[in-house]
Amino acid sequence: MRCYAFNMRAAARRFSDRRAAGVELARELRQHALESPLLVLGLPRGGVPVAAEVARALQAPLDVLIVRKIGLPRQPELAIGAIASGNLIVREPHAALHGLSEEVFERLAALERAELERRERLYRAGRPPLYLHGQTVLLVDDGLATGATMLVAVRAVRQGGAAKVIVTAPVASHQAVDLLAHEADSVIILRTPPALFAIGEWYEDFAQLDDGTVCHLLEQQRATPEGATDAPQP
Repeated sequence: MRCYAFNMRAAARRFSDRRAAGVELARELRQHALESPLLVLGLPRGGVPVAAEVARALQAPLDVLIVRKIGLPRQPELAIGAIASGNLIVREPHAALHGLSEEVFERLAALERAELERRERLYRAGRPPLYLHGQTVLLVDDGLATGATMLVAVRAVRQGGAAKVIVTAPVASHQAVDLLAHEADSVIILRTPPALFAIGEWYEDFAQLDDGTVCHLLEQQRATPEGATDAPQP
C-alpha cells in the first residue's frame, strides 16, 4: 500500500534541523491509525534524532535498526547496496554497471559489516536483540535518496517477525518512495521534491552526528516508561 503525506504549502520549506523535522513528522503521523503494539526504530545515525521526537510524541518505545550503506569506491556517497544485522544484503540494480567483481563487492560489504557490528555493541549496550514479533514497526530516517538502505531495513524487520512495517521520513525522492511502496505496508513522507540531489539540502542544520549523541538520545528515551523496548523472548 502506498501512502503519501505531502503538505503542498510546506513543499519548498526546509527543516531547521532533524529534531524539528521529527516534530513535524510526528504531527503528521498522529493523523494516521497506527496499530499497537508500536515500536519506533531510527536508522543511525541521522534517523535517530528524528525518531526520538516521533517516539516521544507517539508515546512509543524507541530503538535502532543498524543498516550500513555499501558505497562505490572513490564515490562513497553513491550506494551500490546496503547491509543490515543478520547479514542481510541488498544490491542496487545499477551496481553491476560499475564493473565491480563479486569479490570486490564482498570485500566492501565486509568492511561495512565490521562497522555494523561495532555499532550494535555500542548502541545496544548489552541489551537483548530487538523483539519484533507481532509489532507494528515504524522505520524512521532523516531522508531517503535511493531507498536502498531503507529497503534492507524493511526486509530485516520482516525477517524478524514484524506484523506491519511503515516507512517514514521528512523527505524522500520519488524513486525511493516507489521502491519502498512495493515492500512496506505504508510509506509516509512529508516532502517529495521533483528532484532530490542531497538530503542535506532540505535542512538548515545538517551537522554530522557522533555515536555519543545517538547513545544519549537512546538512553534518554529508554528512561521513560514508554521507552522500554525489552520484551520476553518466546
